[in-house]
Amino acid sequence: VDDVARAALERERVIAEAQTFTRNLVNEPSNTLTPTRLAEKAQEMAAKYGLDCKVLGKQEILDMKMGAFWSVARGSDEPPRLIVIRYAHPEAPEAPVIGLVGKGITFDTGGISIKPAADMHEMKTDMAGGATMLGVMQAIAQLKPRVRVMALVPATENMPGGNAYKPGDVVTSMSGKTIEILNTDAEGRLVLADALTYARQLGATVLIDAARLTGAVMIAL
Repeated sequence: VDDVARAALERERVIAEAQTFTRNLVNEPSNTLTPTRLAEKAQEMAAKYGLDCKVLGKQEILDMKMGAFWSVARGSDEPPRLIVIRYAHPEAPEAPVIGLVGKGITFDTGGISIKPAADMHEMKTDMAGGATMLGVMQAIAQLKPRVRVMALVPATENMPGGNAYKPGDVVTSMSGKTIEILNTDAEGRLVLADALTYARQLGATVLIDAARLTGAVMIAL
């Protein structure tokens, strides 16, 4: 019984620690938590807990023809990052391979379809889906389940710059499917689309994505 109780307490500690890590990322302002800095924090966490971490930059994103992701990223002066973290227990079966994909928009103005000024400061939290997946990986690394897991976080800003994508544009995603842009404030599905395609290419057999759809949640509830 003591062993069971100790194991339960350890699980609670690990989960609480991961929640704190995630919460701190979400609360950080976007002028300090840029896509580059989010990737650095992911690398620091991965190194601490023995996870494999790879960060892809602008040129790699372009080379892989991630047109949906790049269409959102190109309006910002901050370069995009695609964070890929992997965990594999030595006794894990070959399948399933769980792919966790989290939206990493470090600030969302809405782009050309700009949001109302009221409460826009809260859009620093539009990377909460990505932060959640990073927190999950931190917990997994300590709990050591017998499974294979990867987490992908497409990180960028959504800005109304001179090179920003526009309503009416048609972009080609990594999967080869074309997408007509009707509203540039629907950027989350674009960055997630290419990250989900890439996760499948990396071998994910089960896909779970997370995003912060605040407006939709408010309407629904």
